[in-house]
Amino acid sequence: MPLMVLETILAASFAVSLISLIGVFTLGMREKLLHSLLFYFVSFAAGAMLAAAFLDLLPEGIALAGVENFARYALFGLLVFFMIEKFIHWHHHHKHHHKGEHTEAPFTYLNLIGDAVHNFIDGTVITASFLTSTELGIVSTIAIIAHEIPQELGDYSLLIYGGFSKQKALFYNFLTALTSILGALTAFYFSSLVPNLSTLLIPFAAGGFIYIASADLVPELHKERDVSKSILQFMCFAAGIVLIAAVIGSV
Repeated sequence: MPLMVLETILAASFAVSLISLIGVFTLGMREKLLHSLLFYFVSFAAGAMLAAAFLDLLPEGIALAGVENFARYALFGLLVFFMIEKFIHWHHHHKHHHKGEHTEAPFTYLNLIGDAVHNFIDGTVITASFLTSTELGIVSTIAIIAHEIPQELGDYSLLIYGGFSKQKALFYNFLTALTSILGALTAFYFSSLVPNLSTLLIPFAAGGFIYIASADLVPELHKERDVSKSILQFMCFAAGIVLIAAVIGSV
């Protein structure tokens, strides 16, 4: 019986990981058209990321850890992402500055780290749900898939906007999505050895998402000065929030 449950958990986690390949639909898109749409995708991603942090991770994290612990862990996550970005900036400056080579924006790597942590958490949620009941496991998997579609589209867009090629963005987005399987296996085999793992990971991911959206993406959006484009940009930003809120509210 446990083996059958594990097989179901792994199948569900892999199905969630496949959502990261949603960017495959843009592979045949002309570069000029794709880049004209990217700025709006980034606006959508910023809204979706903040909505995921404040409307999903924050309530769930507070329920698990309490307000004070959540605040501490989220602040710790924010500080860690700040230090990582500073290191990436330093590394890129010293490695590429004098060569004049094109490099990816540091926020692309921060996004990959944050997404990997978030997907790891999704895997632990899938395992916990299936261990409770098959029905709860199926409902949780559907909810996570619905949540991941807008988020993965936003993540893919951010990687391209930050300098990744479409193929590289697709590959790395899928690679980070596979951490959901690692999270599922960790929860299945080590939950008794590492109790309350989600109590730390959920606020850590929330702090990371808030940092990326606020410190990196929103300043990028402020570079647009055209009024009509700014209105469309705001609508995309709001759409990201509304869609995540609708998904969370329906489960």
